[in-house]
Amino acid sequence: MSEPNPGPAQGPGSGPASVRTTAVAEAGGGGGRRTRAPRGGIRGREGLAGWLFVSPVLVVLGLFLVVPIVMALWVSLSDWNGQGSPFSSGVDFVGGQNYAPLVTESGLAQSDFMMSLRNNAYYVLFVVPLQTALALGLALLVNGRRLKGKGFFRTAYYFPSVTSSVAISVVFLFIFSSSGVVNSLLAKIGVDGPAWFADPRGIIHLALGALGVNTDAPPAALADATVGGLSLWDWISGPSVAMTAIIILVVWTTGGTFMLMFLAALQDIPLEVEEAAEIDGTGRWQRFRHVTLPMLKPTLFLVLTLGLIGTWQVFDQIYVMTRGEPGKTTMTPAFLSYQSSFIDNEWGQGSAIAFILFAIIVALTLLQRFVLRDKDEARAKAATRRAAKAARSGSGPTTGAI
Repeated sequence: MSEPNPGPAQGPGSGPASVRTTAVAEAGGGGGRRTRAPRGGIRGREGLAGWLFVSPVLVVLGLFLVVPIVMALWVSLSDWNGQGSPFSSGVDFVGGQNYAPLVTESGLAQSDFMMSLRNNAYYVLFVVPLQTALALGLALLVNGRRLKGKGFFRTAYYFPSVTSSVAISVVFLFIFSSSGVVNSLLAKIGVDGPAWFADPRGIIHLALGALGVNTDAPPAALADATVGGLSLWDWISGPSVAMTAIIILVVWTTGGTFMLMFLAALQDIPLEVEEAAEIDGTGRWQRFRHVTLPMLKPTLFLVLTLGLIGTWQVFDQIYVMTRGEPGKTTMTPAFLSYQSSFIDNEWGQGSAIAFILFAIIVALTLLQRFVLRDKDEARAKAATRRAAKAARSGSGPTTGAI
């Protein structure tokens, strides 16, 4: 009885795995790259279905966001007078002529624009840190384990954020009037309150005057040197008394919105982490600084970014309460853009102000992102990019990348 033929001897390079490897190599051609099989059936139509589902949103965004932005950009580069279509044959391209009076040419336009930037810069400098600190403090307060009536306090703190900004602005006009509640309370402690919305003096100038500096005769080095049509003495004046009242209003109304963001982030922190830190003997401040705050970093970045964008776009409170007065010390770029376009009929200049403001917001947002970046993650990504570059060049992985 003959034995079955075992077939050819199978070495390490033969067998089913070798057949599959050979088939893959043949399918990839001489270059060693695998060709992608044609997709059909339901899988092949997924891309088309996805575009069909998102097409209504894309159409709406295109009509009401992209098209107006393109039109505004063209207006900032043309001599359109506000009548007819900005794309008509009678509208000419003027390039940077609408931007020059604001940035490079000395005159009233440049002086007003630089003053609006100064006012808004002080507004951002005060509002963003104050509203962030207030929101974080309120979030820590209403997230306390022993606090009773959490629902009531959360609603009370958030209520100003959902109230009409116009209505709150009108109420604050009465509160900060010469005979309002604020001045009445100041009078009880012997302080003569100012005419809040009629006082153009800067609070830094007022502080220097309280220290004995003669603000009516400032140092010549500051009074004579000018930047953008404003003297250095004007640049360091600080927010005016009127702008200070608006700052108080905005901090109070926006703190509740950012409180909810911090509260959601605090509730996502595992309880075991805080308990472990407490068992290790850390105090309340140490737990907040070394445990809670680092875990809130993504939310902190979100709050600061939204606050930065919102404060550079402030308009409604300025429009309702002061219209840029007194002495243009509450005028902001957003309000100046509106005034140039709809009141002075300088449509090109108004659009130019809007796009300069857009560039400022983008630049500051990128700077803030760079400052608040996760340095360990950035180093890891840089090491990964270096390793990938070395692999592509054929030099192998680099040592000491991390």
